[in-house]
Amino acid sequence: MPRALLSVTDKSRIVTFAQGLIALRYEVVSTGGTASVLRQAGIPVTDVATLTGFPEMLDGRVKTLHPAIHAGLLADMNSAQHVAELNSSGIAPIDVLCVNLYQFEDTIAARHSPEEAVEAIDIGGPAMIRGAAKNSANVTVVVDPDDYDSVLDHLRAGTVAAIRPALMAKAFRHTAYYDSVIARYFSQIADESMFPDELTIGLRRKAILRYGENPHQQAAYYIDPIMPGGIGASELLSGKELSYNNLLDADAAWELVADLPEDSCAIIKHGNPCGAALGESPAESFCLAREADPVSAFGGVAAFHGPVDAATASALAEKGNFLEVIIATWFDEGAIDIFKERPVWGQSVRLLRAKGPGTESYLTIRSVRSIRGGALVQESDREQNPGPWRCMTRKTPSEDELAALRFQWSIAQHVKSNAIVVGTKGRMLGVGAGQMNRVQSVRLALEQAGEKAHGAVLASDAFFPFPDSVETAAAAGISAIVQPGGSKKDGDVIGKADELGLAMMFTGVRHFRH
Repeated sequence: MPRALLSVTDKSRIVTFAQGLIALRYEVVSTGGTASVLRQAGIPVTDVATLTGFPEMLDGRVKTLHPAIHAGLLADMNSAQHVAELNSSGIAPIDVLCVNLYQFEDTIAARHSPEEAVEAIDIGGPAMIRGAAKNSANVTVVVDPDDYDSVLDHLRAGTVAAIRPALMAKAFRHTAYYDSVIARYFSQIADESMFPDELTIGLRRKAILRYGENPHQQAAYYIDPIMPGGIGASELLSGKELSYNNLLDADAAWELVADLPEDSCAIIKHGNPCGAALGESPAESFCLAREADPVSAFGGVAAFHGPVDAATASALAEKGNFLEVIIATWFDEGAIDIFKERPVWGQSVRLLRAKGPGTESYLTIRSVRSIRGGALVQESDREQNPGPWRCMTRKTPSEDELAALRFQWSIAQHVKSNAIVVGTKGRMLGVGAGQMNRVQSVRLALEQAGEKAHGAVLASDAFFPFPDSVETAAAAGISAIVQPGGSKKDGDVIGKADELGLAMMFTGVRHFRH
């Protein structure tokens, strides 16, 4: 009689799978909770302890770590020596192994102690999976309930050998992912470097996307299982599935608005801000943000630092507006109804509920970007302990100017370099993004701001190499500038600001964004 060992944390569909094995005349061996579920369903089960001759030990830490199990999993039945050793030891081979692992992710996602996290680490399960996967020429290893029906069909047809290589690969992915999550969690607990010699990043697929940046590119969406915030942890409340480009813009919008005060709104198009503002209400914040560039805002992504109520939804759904995605910490029922009343909006706009900014605080946030043949890893661009700004000019900015400089500086770090942002203490008026030279970025930002640039301030993500940009800004009516400083020509730049009557602050921090 062939033998199947079933030991699963996720017990969905396990009864049906076991019934299918019994119908194929398999002996079903099981452990603890799985055995109990199967017996309640009337399925005859042999306890693992019957095979090993030992009961579960050490609070369940040791159940299957025994030669009676692992020899049965690892024996090459094409080897006469292996078969002879099994026979002499009274061990039967295991033909099917169905195991999935302790839910470590669920444990660390809830309130827990370090001791509880340790106890959620599965030892016997990964050992069995790896053994069965290594011996996939003889053993069918199953780690995913979605594969139960296919495995049973192939067992009935006698064609299971054809799918074993794919099941083997899936099994090793399963244990590698599991171990990577554990390693990352305890690396954080131990406060280890975010740049270890061997970097493992386990991601779980959330969706196959229709396509990538362009229709000819295939793409999928993966999420970080232990990152508590961000777009990856958001919930789609309404609208179509998100596209690859939607997700990129949603991430950019949420990262920006998270750095702005509560009730702020940020609008993103093609990865860059085309509007950002803080009004008296979220609705006013959106209207002010949209005014910066209504042409670009059409078809963009809007994010709110806080909830969206009915008044905000009415402003968003006004005739002439259209947004691909709206992100907020909450949507009132009235707000959702307003979107549904607009036929185009109700069918197309995606409403994303994201966890409030700051939920990532217990983790060091790491940025990973692929290059051909490798990856670049860096700490996220956040000023952990920002130093005091220094006023470098004879003119000191007023309180309003300083507030405006800080608001625009928060925006500038989310704009592709060379980045220039023009605005007031409550709104962005113009942006110059992704230009090959800073002078052109200044011109574009001022051109977009128009007459409103008079009396506004300007933020630059990096230093000015020459005074020409200061001259251009002063000619447009800019009253104060914030920049990192650090150019060999800082003296000339400061001197030009003094000559033209501008205030200039140095932050000492650069915010390139490539």
